[in-house]
Amino acid sequence: MKENILVVCYSYSGKTRMIAEVIERQTGGTRSQIYPRQPYPADFEQLLSQVRMENRTGKYPALLPVTERADNYDIVFTGSPNWCGTIAPPLVAWLKENDMTGKILLPFFSHCGGEDKGMEQAIRTLCPAAKTGSSLYVSENGRENLQEMVRSWLKQNLPEI
Repeated sequence: MKENILVVCYSYSGKTRMIAEVIERQTGGTRSQIYPRQPYPADFEQLLSQVRMENRTGKYPALLPVTERADNYDIVFTGSPNWCGTIAPPLVAWLKENDMTGKILLPFFSHCGGEDKGMEQAIRTLCPAAKTGSSLYVSENGRENLQEMVRSWLKQNLPEI
């Protein structure tokens, strides 16, 4: 494949990272993970409270330095868990720090059955100058056919891979 491919994600529990690893293997891309400077609470109710506050106020977490930026890539896969029906604040913070103009942007999400309140639209709003493809949603119980799910999604969005 001639384009440079970046697979970047925020993963709280490892589920989103697992999807990113499959995408990395199937595309030959470079994988990079996003980490907030201050880890999120382990207590689920505290976690939800913090995420809701960050989404409401637009005060997203500071990030640890990320090994890769979008600048040198043509295709950027962006992954996040479904938190409160939208993308996780660390991915929002990373997207705000990176210019996606003219890039092919392919979002992927992990979820445990949570409601999607516009995750793909949130990506499109944050990156209006990107060419955003369709999103991949992987439920917690979708792991057994993850390889094929990713392969099919890639063929839909990037037939040349």
